[in-house]
Amino acid sequence: QVQLVESGGGLVQAGDSLRVSCAASGLTFSSYAMGWFRQAPGKERRFVATISWNGANTKYADSVKDRFTISRDNAKNTVYLQMNRLEPEDTAVYYCAANLGPYSDYPNGYLHWGQGTQVSVSS
Repeated sequence: QVQLVESGGGLVQAGDSLRVSCAASGLTFSSYAMGWFRQAPGKERRFVATISWNGANTKYADSVKDRFTISRDNAKNTVYLQMNRLEPEDTAVYYCAANLGPYSDYPNGYLHWGQGTQVSVSS
């Protein structure tokens, strides 16, 4: 059974940094592109970042570019999202997802999803 388990969320102040992780099991992790999405209260789920199966390619939403960094460790079956200079607008539940196809900002291409981790940024 495929499981994606996010961790590392929490409450921080604006300007702080936070790293969230997603540990995968039950799949050949290195075969999957991975993505991070987020959903704020009352809003639809939106793309944040994605990384190719080998980590060579990444893509970011304009709103997080130059502040967030996605990375992966295939030996640990884990994908990370380093978030710097956090803003209150970054408050959301953050989800990781696995995609057998190319890395993508389109959520429908992702086969497996985690349960999410809450990130809250106070002003």
